[in-house]
Amino acid sequence: MANRTHPPTSTSRGTSAIPGFALVLICGLTLFATRLAQAQTFSDIFDFNLQTGWYPVSGVTRDGGGNLYGTTSGDFSNPATAYELKRLHNGWTVNVLYTFAAGSLPFSGIVFGPDGALYGTTWNLNSYGNVYRLMPPSTVCKSVSCPWTETVLYDFQGGNDGSAPYYGNVIFDSAGNLYGTTSAGGGGECSGGCGTVYELSPSGSGWTEQILYRFTGGADGGSPASGVVLDQAGNLYGTTYMGGSGCSGHGCGVVYELSPSGSGWTEKVLYTFQGASDGKNPNAGVIFDQAGNLYGATFTGGSEGGGTVFELSPSGEGWSFSTLYAFQGGEYGPAGPYDNLAIDGAGSLYGTTNDDGGANTAGSVFKLTPQNGEWIYTNLFLFPTDDGAAPYGENPIGGPTVDSFGNVYGTTSQGGTQNCSFEVNCGVIWEIAP
Repeated sequence: MANRTHPPTSTSRGTSAIPGFALVLICGLTLFATRLAQAQTFSDIFDFNLQTGWYPVSGVTRDGGGNLYGTTSGDFSNPATAYELKRLHNGWTVNVLYTFAAGSLPFSGIVFGPDGALYGTTWNLNSYGNVYRLMPPSTVCKSVSCPWTETVLYDFQGGNDGSAPYYGNVIFDSAGNLYGTTSAGGGGECSGGCGTVYELSPSGSGWTEQILYRFTGGADGGSPASGVVLDQAGNLYGTTYMGGSGCSGHGCGVVYELSPSGSGWTEKVLYTFQGASDGKNPNAGVIFDQAGNLYGATFTGGSEGGGTVFELSPSGEGWSFSTLYAFQGGEYGPAGPYDNLAIDGAGSLYGTTNDDGGANTAGSVFKLTPQNGEWIYTNLFLFPTDDGAAPYGENPIGGPTVDSFGNVYGTTSQGGTQNCSFEVNCGVIWEIAP
């Protein structure tokens, strides 16, 4: 398939009041820098179809060779898949690595483990979900299709052990232990349970689950929709979509830390969302920069009603919260990022929205650049909408991936050129290249 390219629509905010020749010089330099910033190209590098899977709601994982890996969620009639998009000298080709059983919904992406296998979770319509591993063929495969082998590491039972792992990817520590979250189960005052943070440890020929924390839905938070991240000391950090002492009703969510404590783990709430200019209901998790600051996003709330991007910085014995950007509310509701942000080596943040908050409601890819103590917002691409049949894709749900060359990759859940179901096209994988 030939790539379809489109120049991005880029805007930035930030003003300066400097008179005279300095203003002329700065304007000239700004125009030159803006042209450089806009010298990027959006490419639709693959359109999903019924054979390769459809409706990808997670982003992609990149290996050292520049190949991309991810999942599609499918439906009852069209099973979900795990795929590899392999880079060739003249384009890309897709390989379906595994086709999931009907009813298995891998909303999370897949990540590489220390053994070179791929790991992820499913939210199963017929059960409570599981954690799985995909192993490549043990011998050289000479056929066109070389399926990988699935092993279920753990089946959730829907009780104290958790239920319904959602969008968050799993992660590994240096010892090979795996960590993740479930959005339900575990107990608490939420209907169906308030969710858990769990650990899976290799044990003989299998894996053993240990629940590190069960959310109650109170001040400690509830219903984590994203995964966790590790710091160098072995502490875990994440967000919950609900709970916390802010807002009325079910709460607006929290950012939390879990620390090993004796034979167990202790939770500490780093920030409680108030549903004001700080935003509310973080569906996305948090990421670290090199200085130890945490960055994340809320799905809704904020001064413009469409969600926020925020920063938490270590400050003495606590953490200092800052709102970096507020999104305008969308035509059909919240417009904030649904999945994790990404960060490059210069400290710039990247994200996606599935509603850009304006007349174009098909979503966007954006960048936030730190500059002189402020953050400059740039629209890298606005997806043109056409009710599910947009040729460049529409409604990105999964977060982006950025490589060391400044290329940004991601998926859209719908759009593209291949029709799948109910006049909704199957989704695409895209690249924005500098």
